[in-house]
Amino acid sequence: IFLILRVLRIFYLILLKQLLGFRTKIMSYFLTLTSTIEMKISIVVTQEEHYKYAQEICDTIESSALLRGTGIAKRTPEYIQKKMENKDAVIALDNGKFAGFCYIESWQHGKFVAHSGLIVHPDYRNLGLAKQIKSKVFDYSMEKYPEAKVFGITTGLAVMKINSDLGYKPVPFSELTTDPSFWKGCQTCTNYEILKSKENKMCLCTGMLYDPKEKVKDPPKHPFNVKVLNRLKLIKQALFLKK
Repeated sequence: IFLILRVLRIFYLILLKQLLGFRTKIMSYFLTLTSTIEMKISIVVTQEEHYKYAQEICDTIESSALLRGTGIAKRTPEYIQKKMENKDAVIALDNGKFAGFCYIESWQHGKFVAHSGLIVHPDYRNLGLAKQIKSKVFDYSMEKYPEAKVFGITTGLAVMKINSDLGYKPVPFSELTTDPSFWKGCQTCTNYEILKSKENKMCLCTGMLYDPKEKVKDPPKHPFNVKVLNRLKLIKQALFLKK
């Protein structure tokens, strides 16, 4: 009887822990939703009226990279505005105040599509806004380029998690676009010499790919594991950044 009671107690504690974890997630979700609603943030495809935010977007991207100490391809206001003109970007606004941004790039005649420059203003972080922007630009790019494979390279675990939730999977760089102009865009990244030395086959970034022709498994065959990807990131840093 004592053994049975002990086993029941263990099951009870496990169940209680799971319920508390579920409750925390639910509360976090509603707090995020409430905060976003209160700020009345809108995420829209860019138009001419949004050109004025180009410089602020570039400054926010650069300052964020410096703060994290990570490499990132620099953008110019002119380049950002060009993306806006072509309606290849989405912007998040809170009653006219810049809150976030992301743009689309296409390669090999639309065979590959990438989402770049995903950024959230510091005043709007930790509200789930990055995921909302990414989801918006993902759906929009699927409408605009329905046959394209969507890919990205990143060192950010948060971005990897968002990509994974959308159906991306980690892949070697050999499965990404071979368009030289894409890799040329990495030249302003602080880690470009690593990429160059590995002949565009490997870097500190992790390649991720979504193929619309592949049916997404539910649950995924290889679910997102932050510990595994963080370990991979540390291994790459140890190999590539050694003195």
